[in-house]
Amino acid sequence: MTRFSLFPALAAALALAAPAEAQHRPARADVWDLEPGKAAAELPADFAEFACGGNGGPPSLPLRGFADFRRCRAEESGLREVYFRYDDELEYWAKAQGLATEIEQYSGTKEYGFPVILSALFDEAGALAGLRIVSDARDASRKREDAHTLRNFLTARFGRDGWDCLDHPPEDGETPVGRTFIKQTCRKTLGSGAVVTLETRYFRKRGQEAFDARSGRETQGQFESLARFELRSATQRPPARPR
Repeated sequence: MTRFSLFPALAAALALAAPAEAQHRPARADVWDLEPGKAAAELPADFAEFACGGNGGPPSLPLRGFADFRRCRAEESGLREVYFRYDDELEYWAKAQGLATEIEQYSGTKEYGFPVILSALFDEAGALAGLRIVSDARDASRKREDAHTLRNFLTARFGRDGWDCLDHPPEDGETPVGRTFIKQTCRKTLGSGAVVTLETRYFRKRGQEAFDARSGRETQGQFESLARFELRSATQRPPARPR
């Protein structure tokens, strides 16, 4: 549900609710409620702005819901990506109640406080075959420099142990940010047989510098900071490791 004109009236009504209700923290559907193997039509529909996904980039063709996945072009893997965002209704509820913590919790599409781009991956039979979570560099509600640290929360969610990690060497022109260079891909097989892959990047690309060569001033935003997570069900091949 998006910001239709009913929300001001809804917010006003909720503001009159009893104090006990104000303490109640309603649940909101999130990406972890999507169960691999389920048919598109059986998945929770409490999301917004469905569209064909852009492999971690901006969405394209608008959709009515997950069931429209066949309108999206198949990726090289054969899967079809459906982008979605979190419903903002509870953000309005929190604002009506004046609940600062909940306003932050329910604002935007975030995981562990990080702005993210979410999508669901469907096979040709219409079953959910995977999930994709990519840090969103377009959202300025959190410093872009922090994006790569999302990996710490994702690895904790699936257990710190058992990850097979590969550190990629710098390519020509790639340099550390300060003393830090991260270009890593980690993979873990879960008890269900599903495979999770986590790509983390934090470095400067060719042409990106800490200080402007002409003015000598410190540059802003000249670095790559990214966390990219994918879950593939046991019947699907995990994405290839980047070089």
